[in-house]
Amino acid sequence: MTENKPIVIRSERLAVEIAQPGSVYRRTRFDWSGFVTQLTLDSRHTFCVPEDYDPQKGTGGIGLCGEFGNEKAIGYAEASEGGLFPKLGIGLLRKPDNDIYKFMRDYEIVTPFPIRIEQDEQQATFTVEPVECNGYAVRTNKVLRVDGNCLEIQEKLENVGTKPVHTEEYYHNFIGINGLPLGPDYRLKFPYEWKPEKIAEMYRSFLPGVLKSITPRFVLDILLRQMMDDRVLVLEGKEITFREKPQKAFYGRSQGFFKTGKPQWEIIHEPSKVSLSETNDFMPMRVAIWGTAHVVSAEVFIDLQAEPGEILNWNRHYEFEG
Repeated sequence: MTENKPIVIRSERLAVEIAQPGSVYRRTRFDWSGFVTQLTLDSRHTFCVPEDYDPQKGTGGIGLCGEFGNEKAIGYAEASEGGLFPKLGIGLLRKPDNDIYKFMRDYEIVTPFPIRIEQDEQQATFTVEPVECNGYAVRTNKVLRVDGNCLEIQEKLENVGTKPVHTEEYYHNFIGINGLPLGPDYRLKFPYEWKPEKIAEMYRSFLPGVLKSITPRFVLDILLRQMMDDRVLVLEGKEITFREKPQKAFYGRSQGFFKTGKPQWEIIHEPSKVSLSETNDFMPMRVAIWGTAHVVSAEVFIDLQAEPGEILNWNRHYEFEG
């Protein structure tokens, strides 16, 4: 197996291509382990697309890729300027200045975490070993297994350090069914009514310098409405549809979610009836959607708190139909 050749697991219906850690993706947002670059159902339907077709834009996401610490980067706040902090699934990063942590920013990777891989025909296991940093040390384990038309991702976090760990994890699912652009042919379904969360203040943290303190709330509200453009997106009960192809990125969060044995979301391409859904065994801390002209992503976050010596386990179950 060459360093850049993808890991492939397959069932009689589903083929899953997983990037070798550090091959396709070497940046500091997404977990290098279990980085799924393509899913193919029945040898004819594909689901994964890049975040942006221009490699100079975006943060480098492709397909199903996880992220730890989108907002709660472990050890970042207490690290000194020029000091190190751990980004789970990647390695020890350098804090360049005293600005807040920003997941869209690229940080220097000082020490990549060692990653062990085990594989058979239907399963791949990724174990990311810790490198201690200021009392933080976390081992993560991810098992990807295919069965029929389903992909199961079993995850484990083990706190082997001396400090408590509090972070969050989610999968950013960059989906474009059969490479078809977003628009009226797509429908998103949820098990609850989609009630948009008021997140205008979240945008304040992304404003540069002095604008953070002087930008009035009504301006932030305008930005929020632009991010969920009702001229394009239709929020109706438990569904989101599209009047036309989006011309810019959109983002929103629901405040109506709950733990359920049903899928937290389902994306359907109506003309072909090809779809995929995600079911979880945990109470979400957040459910969000993001998308643009060629891609849509539903994201289910889990809150992770582990004392030293504690082990956490959670599962994501994807089902594909076509």
